[in-house]
Amino acid sequence: MAIVIRLDRVLADRKMQLTQLASRIGITLANLSNLKTGKVRAIRFTTLDAICRELGCQPGDILEYEPSIGEEEWDNDAD
Repeated sequence: MAIVIRLDRVLADRKMQLTQLASRIGITLANLSNLKTGKVRAIRFTTLDAICRELGCQPGDILEYEPSIGEEEWDNDAD
């Protein structure tokens, strides 16, 4: 998938542990760990809102779009 989770980078910038964030936003450590490692296929807006509120960041700080090589070629062919 072309969406990459950058939660680990934002946590490191804020000098916060994953366990601290999980406790502060009321989500299980296992679910937050799955999000951090990119093992999830979806995220609720309420969860994203809580993460951004607690970390003082924007959704774009956590989520990035990186097209794969095949997607880049397909996008260029559409022009």
